[in-house]
Amino acid sequence: MNPESTIYDLCIIGGGPAAVAAGVYASRKRLKTVFIAKEFGGQSSVSEEIQNWIGTPTISGSKLASSLKEHLKTYAGDIVEIYEGETVIEVTKKQGDNSVQADYVFSIKTDKSIYSAKAVLIATGSSRRKLNVPGADKYENKGIVYCASCDGPLFADMDVVVIGGGNAGFETAAQLLAYCKSVVLLHKNEEFKADEITVKKVLSNPKMHAILNTEILEVTGGDFVEKLIYKEKETVNKVELPVSGIFVEIGSTPATAYISKLIELDKFGQVVVDPRNQQTSVPGVWAAGDCTNGLYHQNNIAAGDAVKALEDIYMWLHGK
Repeated sequence: MNPESTIYDLCIIGGGPAAVAAGVYASRKRLKTVFIAKEFGGQSSVSEEIQNWIGTPTISGSKLASSLKEHLKTYAGDIVEIYEGETVIEVTKKQGDNSVQADYVFSIKTDKSIYSAKAVLIATGSSRRKLNVPGADKYENKGIVYCASCDGPLFADMDVVVIGGGNAGFETAAQLLAYCKSVVLLHKNEEFKADEITVKKVLSNPKMHAILNTEILEVTGGDFVEKLIYKEKETVNKVELPVSGIFVEIGSTPATAYISKLIELDKFGQVVVDPRNQQTSVPGVWAAGDCTNGLYHQNNIAAGDAVKALEDIYMWLHGK
């Protein structure tokens, strides 16, 4: 097919668990689909070991990425056309005509081509805000991690730190308390951003300690993280904290800029969706995974939300 002259039933944008789950279901439902991915794997592709990907007791992030790609290619056939290595720049809505039997279609512009589709699924995820201090780059995935669900069990019976005072930071701390020797939470401000009830519950654990009004200065170690150095803002004292793991929860940036002119985003840049069916504010556009305003973001949830969206997309396309 010539992608620039073809009107697809569906365009899937993304390469992580949500996008691939949608692609597999699109193939099974025989929806003529264009699948556009900058790369496969999503955020977890950098994880050394993932233990909560259902059906696989343990898998590396790189292996998960290759497995997702293989699964999609196995069932793509002549139904799902895969364009890897392309970045979507903008999605717009344009007038349809008799040839597509639709009032409008969507134009998907990438850095290499332009595609048209009757429906769009946004599954481009988000990127974690990185710890920006000396030593952070050196020890990323060597003690500095960004996902307690994925990597937390690797730090069983160890002393760890959580950086971040919002709900995500406290939820991460709560997960880590199940198996870590101790958890220290550091927050840059004078008050926590997390809900008061959550703060109280997590801090009631005797293995938990939180420190406000801190500034992270440096991460040091040998082959792996050994110390986190921070400053107490009030006293200006520098503290060297011996730790084996640092869990960073200072927010994330959804990959949604290219869709911001078309659909509703929340104040964080996340796509606002109806949790029943993953529909966005614009008919014909759905979203799933970490780019949405869903309450919880994990690989398994992303895949499930995408399957939910595909069921709805199929009914929407065939119910016109």
